[in-house]
Amino acid sequence: MTFKERVIRIIQAIPEGKVMSYGQVAAAAGSPRAARQVGGILRASSIDTLPWWRVINSQGYISIKGSFEATPQLQKQLLVAEGVPVSVDMQVDMAEYQLRAVILRENQ
Repeated sequence: MTFKERVIRIIQAIPEGKVMSYGQVAAAAGSPRAARQVGGILRASSIDTLPWWRVINSQGYISIKGSFEATPQLQKQLLVAEGVPVSVDMQVDMAEYQLRAVILRENQ
């Protein structure tokens, strides 16, 4: 399985109401220094294929640069709809809402 495939599977495994950081996803996929690559994979993916809004920066901030379809405001709306409060300055309480572990099974 490639790094990209592992990243996609990890992001798909983030449950509703939880978030992970880009670096956390990269580490879980086997490349702890590849947080920027995770962002690139998300940017290159269709907005409909992954729960992209569940990936935020390590300080808990929504840091998406945004595109026509995916904006910081949309990310905030989607997180709030899942029960994840987002502050006015676009921050999530990582102590409360961060998913701590993802178990990636190669044969699933």
